[in-house]
Amino acid sequence: MRQGSRRYLVLIPVALGLLLVAAWAGLVRMGWPWPLPGRLMLLHGPVVVGGFFGTVIGLERAVAITRTWAFGAPAAAALGTLLLASGLAPLLGVRLLIAAGIVLCAVYVVAYGRQPAPFTAVMGLGAASWLAASLLYTIGKPVFVVALWWMGFLVLTIAGERLELSRMRPPNRHRQAVFLALVGVYVLALLVSITAYDAGSRVLGAATLGLALWLWQNDIAMVTIRQRGLTRFIAAGLLSGYVWLTAGGLLLLVHGGQGAGLIYDAQLHAVFVGFVFSMIFAHAPIILPALSGRAVDYSPVFYTHLALLHASLAVRIAGDLLALPSVRGWGGLFNVLAIVLFLLNTIQAVRRGRKGTAAA
Repeated sequence: MRQGSRRYLVLIPVALGLLLVAAWAGLVRMGWPWPLPGRLMLLHGPVVVGGFFGTVIGLERAVAITRTWAFGAPAAAALGTLLLASGLAPLLGVRLLIAAGIVLCAVYVVAYGRQPAPFTAVMGLGAASWLAASLLYTIGKPVFVVALWWMGFLVLTIAGERLELSRMRPPNRHRQAVFLALVGVYVLALLVSITAYDAGSRVLGAATLGLALWLWQNDIAMVTIRQRGLTRFIAAGLLSGYVWLTAGGLLLLVHGGQGAGLIYDAQLHAVFVGFVFSMIFAHAPIILPALSGRAVDYSPVFYTHLALLHASLAVRIAGDLLALPSVRGWGGLFNVLAIVLFLLNTIQAVRRGRKGTAAA
């Protein structure tokens, strides 16, 4: 990372702070009687997607293309979410989130010009989904519709990244065509959901299920799970994430569009927590050094936050499906504790890595 770009690393603790605020809001929404401004209860989705995921993904992409203007995406995402969540200038905050989406789309246009590959285009569709979500949110579309587009941002971005990494185990042309067809159906389902929410949700579920099965068959993690150390941990994180992507697809396909309630919670968080955070846990030991230049010293203790995430999410989803709100609440609480444990374990790993570097 260039020295001049390191000043943008301040966005990482900002993003993490926004993640914790969103997590707190989510727990209050689930019934935990803790203090929270009423405004934040309604902003759980925008804060976690724009403030955390938008900032982190935007920062990663900006570092990758080494263009100063590209850092406008994570900066606008972080500042816009802060203005929205604080209530200081919510309209400006939403406009900044839209601007962040536009800049991130431009980043992928540049990236595609450098490397016109299908995986770049798929990740670009993810950025376009985030931009569309911000626009739909601005014009007052129901949050449950917007949430599908937020989901599309993350699912398409991650799927594109995994397709890129599948070059180490390249799928044949037929399998790649199947992948792109599934992405096409996924995007079509998002468009349909705007006017026909239930039908769009079910088609989205089918496309999600198809993408999950494709990743199961083609991801290099199916091979690297047999190795040791960090390589095996990363594979375990990826494959366990695909379990939850499969579950999320099935829940959308079977139950269709839900506007609220326990099934809605299960549909969203099987993907947002189970799939997406598994990917974060798996990729953090690689991405963090690339962003910050600081080594992460892997330890088997990493399995504790991964295991806690999955165990607690299983409890949460069981509470949703069995209509047991208190069980769901405890599962949600331990979801958050798993994320906090991940942060603590990662900080310790960075400290160990720094000591190792100093000793060398």
